[in-house]
Amino acid sequence: METESPTPVGLEIVRSPSVNVLLLDDDPVNLHLRGTILRQHGYSSVAASTIEEANQLLDHIDIAVLDYHLGHGKFGTEVAAKLRKRRPQVPIIIMSATLERRFGGVEDMHLLKGHSSIDDLLAALRSFEARLRGSPVVVDARDFFYSRISLAIGSDVLVQILDSAGNWLYCNETAAAYLSQTREWFPGRNLFVEIPSVPTDWTEILRSVAETRNTHIDRSRRGLFFLATGSGPSPSWSVLAFPITLHDGRPGVVLTARILERAPTLLA
Repeated sequence: METESPTPVGLEIVRSPSVNVLLLDDDPVNLHLRGTILRQHGYSSVAASTIEEANQLLDHIDIAVLDYHLGHGKFGTEVAAKLRKRRPQVPIIIMSATLERRFGGVEDMHLLKGHSSIDDLLAALRSFEARLRGSPVVVDARDFFYSRISLAIGSDVLVQILDSAGNWLYCNETAAAYLSQTREWFPGRNLFVEIPSVPTDWTEILRSVAETRNTHIDRSRRGLFFLATGSGPSPSWSVLAFPITLHDGRPGVVLTARILERAPTLLA
């Protein structure tokens, strides 16, 4: 069950009275809370608790937010498929409690219930509004997909996701802060080009992990995350590299790192 929360500090209130959002959910509490939150942020909404009710509203909406599991063998993707055929320009967001379905269906975005926040839903709606204003928008599930991996590992761990050549696809906030960049800076850049001090054997390590599906563990002071700062001994890192299939089907690598032991001079 979702809980209503006050508007986060710094979150811009969107005033979009012309944007009508279809909310489909078999839980009346969720429908009420989502509708209330959207109204607080300037959206109008219409609610449906069944596929039949939702289908009657398809000609009068601008964005659809559909629950995946509706109970009794019914799924919100049935409405998504009908809406895509009838009005292909309308963005569709699927709310799901699991990631059992593959990305890339008729829907534009998945949000994971219980993990995705209200901020995630509002950010998605703001992005889709640009489409309604005639601005080209490409929204996919890549960042959402990779951020769920980071969420499962923990916010105190440095997490990077790369392809076999060392090109970044994702970097969590902890790793970005350690490397003194924003998260948006990383996708498309190459680890070995941007950080030439990375030990050269990591080129082969990444390739091997991605292609052979093996796992690599490094618990030394010369690991991938060591950056020479000139401020004394470096902490020891526990670095784990394990294989992943990327969003586009290519082999990739998840790099995680946690401080294993700090040098004594760094404890003061």
